[in-house]
Amino acid sequence: MDFVDDATVRAAQFGDRAAQARLLRSLQDPWYRMSLALLGDVDRAREATQETGLRFLRQLPAFRGESQLRTWSLGIAINVAREMKRSVRGPMALQEAGRLDCARRPKRPPPDVAAEMAEQRDRLRAVLADLPQRQREALVLRFFEDLSVQDTAAAMNCAPGTVKATVHQALRELKQRLGVLV
Repeated sequence: MDFVDDATVRAAQFGDRAAQARLLRSLQDPWYRMSLALLGDVDRAREATQETGLRFLRQLPAFRGESQLRTWSLGIAINVAREMKRSVRGPMALQEAGRLDCARRPKRPPPDVAAEMAEQRDRLRAVLADLPQRQREALVLRFFEDLSVQDTAAAMNCAPGTVKATVHQALRELKQRLGVLV
């Protein structure tokens, strides 16, 4: 979101469609990653991303700049994912390995290493899917979206101390369940 400046945000708030389009383009990937991590389904994550975009545009005039626009918009994405999750019963496994694998590799590893890495990613995905919603949200915001504790707290609408405690609990749970991976 480096190219989105305050003037673009203000223009978008007053209905400038080109400015709104720039904001949507710059924010849709973080929304999608958040939705995928929380919902665990590619199609539902796309649907959540679209709904987040609609709500973002409706709520944009009320944005006061008390937090970063990205942080504020991720709060909207979290709420959309929570609502969608409540509307479907039963646990869902996380899918689409490429979105949760944040590290880009310049060359492919040998097949045996690639198979082991895929197995570890699958284990991580399964454990993340089993974490309580709040812990999963905190981990995704802090580590996948690389938000600060303050920004994570703003997106989750809670105190920074709550974020720290939630992340600590989630990491402890991951370490316990994954053993050697952490």
